[in-house]
Amino acid sequence: MFCPTTLLLSLGICLVQAAVPSPATVDSDLWLLFQNDLDWHTTAEHESSILLSSRSHFDALSACAKLNEGLTPTNGTFFQSDIQKLLAFISLETEASPSQRYWIGGGASVHGQTCPAVSKSGLSTAACSEILPVLCTNSAPNKVSGETDLSPTWQVQVNSGKLSVTGTRDHLSFRFLGIPYANEPARWTYSSLYTGAPRISALTFGSPCAQNNLNGQENCLFLNIFTPFLPATGKPSKNLKPVMFWIHGGAFTGGEGSDSIYDGGSLASRGDVVVVTINYRLGALGFLALSDGVTNGNYGLADQVCQVTALKWVQEHIASFGGDPSRVTIFGQSAGAGSVRALLGSPPAFGTFSGAIAQSNLAGFAYASTYSEYFTIEQEVEVAAGKFVVEVGCGNGTSTEVLDCLRKVPWQTLQTAADAPRYVVVDGTFIKRDRLSVDGKGPVASNAHVIFGWMAGDGADFAGNFPQSTTSQTLSIEGIPIAANLTAAILQSGLFPRPSTANETLDTFNVTARVASDGEFVCLDQATAHSGSLHNVFKSMWTYQFERSYMGFEPIPGICDPPATATHPFGDPSLPYFQCHSGELFFNFGTLGQSSMPFRDQFDLPFEQITVDAWTSFARTFNPNPDATFLAARGYTNTTTALRQWGLWKDVNSREPVRILSWPSRGSGWLEQEQCDLLGFPLDFYEH
Repeated sequence: MFCPTTLLLSLGICLVQAAVPSPATVDSDLWLLFQNDLDWHTTAEHESSILLSSRSHFDALSACAKLNEGLTPTNGTFFQSDIQKLLAFISLETEASPSQRYWIGGGASVHGQTCPAVSKSGLSTAACSEILPVLCTNSAPNKVSGETDLSPTWQVQVNSGKLSVTGTRDHLSFRFLGIPYANEPARWTYSSLYTGAPRISALTFGSPCAQNNLNGQENCLFLNIFTPFLPATGKPSKNLKPVMFWIHGGAFTGGEGSDSIYDGGSLASRGDVVVVTINYRLGALGFLALSDGVTNGNYGLADQVCQVTALKWVQEHIASFGGDPSRVTIFGQSAGAGSVRALLGSPPAFGTFSGAIAQSNLAGFAYASTYSEYFTIEQEVEVAAGKFVVEVGCGNGTSTEVLDCLRKVPWQTLQTAADAPRYVVVDGTFIKRDRLSVDGKGPVASNAHVIFGWMAGDGADFAGNFPQSTTSQTLSIEGIPIAANLTAAILQSGLFPRPSTANETLDTFNVTARVASDGEFVCLDQATAHSGSLHNVFKSMWTYQFERSYMGFEPIPGICDPPATATHPFGDPSLPYFQCHSGELFFNFGTLGQSSMPFRDQFDLPFEQITVDAWTSFARTFNPNPDATFLAARGYTNTTTALRQWGLWKDVNSREPVRILSWPSRGSGWLEQEQCDLLGFPLDFYEH
């Protein structure tokens, strides 16, 4: 619709919107800018803006009005604290002159000849007819994940190919939730790229995949996009952002991309990246393999990577949402890290990503082994599937009859069966070898830059049952479980000394947790990085150990929380506690302050900032050390100071191959080498 000139000039906004706006509506890229310091206590002190392409002041008012916004005002803290940083960032990213002026709000001169503008030098004016880029307000409210304001006022439309996708925005990013990336597949068939209705409402999350806690549905192949940038439709853009493609964990039996921890708004706004989170089929529905020549498994893995599903969808459509398909980093934690590891050796995935971060990849003892050492289909049948088909009542008949029977069983029965398969297998297409070829002898994504890392206490949650006061150290260690002769060797070696505190039970568990952390995470992730670097199979290789955590996976109540004190009622992270599995996730995503979760000490917030800056730096440059010019332009002084004081994160070819991520952070040599040798997982494990 048309808004009268007098109304535009006096209010700077037309409040009536005829249709959902898009970049085409205003003939411009939409770049959402927010100076995100990740401190949710002060979010209201930072205003959000949308940058539009150059036009006259009158046209600027009209364009902002089409977004249900006005020109950014000159009052408030935005002009006191944020504007110079954002203009410096715009200049860095677009190579605009430091003297470049931008239209902002305020009245025209008496004769309507000059209008207010701003540059890095401060407030100024320009002839109203001059053609300048535009700063519109973004008055969409800040909401935690799952509470997005669905008002039509904030909605936005993206057209990509035949698709028309309606999403929304909040204070941090444009959000497109619950986009179907695949047609709903029949059970135990590989998914195919979405060809359904072209008009998609992406305002709310789609269903999680059916899982063993009886949550979810079978129709679940949805992805979510959090982006700071929407390019003008049909126009090539030089400003596409790197893409971070998240694969959730959950033992291949649970989890969802819509978990509030994984909200991508903070990564998008602080790191200037596009975040994609996905669902993929789980448990028996995602990983059943049978010796029938038809049911070959890896359906959940194929959902992530197959030439016609999630990563393919990203390659085809992400540019329309502001993402650069040539700069995709896959990252995942736990089973998600196992997925990253598998995709690094999966030929159909090659070329769809250039970076990979595996957080807490399991490998080694017992339960952990199957995430990095893959069964053949025959082995999977022997270990799980053969028992599974009997458990669900389909054990009799020909292979065709068995499969027909399975397709009629309620998904709840399939997913909760005791032997429901959850294993990546060697199927000959997606996985061709029983392990990732870091020895250079098999298929590998050689174009990728790679990070492997783990929590310092990752194994505490995988160390068997918490011992009782009468549990011996031998029984506690064997609960992992490991062989009795290895238990004896561990106890006799002196390499896993038992603490001596007033808590005998916890002292016993400390030893067991250390054995489990080494034997299920540290040793073989280090060996992976060492061998990958030795054979130059990746473009670069980095590792870390996280030594600060927040909550995490806690099957044993209380052990993952630092003790509370009078000065630190929410826990003192400087005191001993287990840095447990999943304890890094709030820091990775910058979501620590959401849901009223408190900062425990003066370091939680700056550590969160530094972590987000490292992860998004890797997405931008494939180096976890943020570029100094980027940090300066954005005003990220905590990260700048920390890197100057602590030194840079070095790759595995250095004398400090492991980055200890803590406060302060530091470089380290390979960890626990004697312990790993004793456990049978030496640094050269993958050389044999």
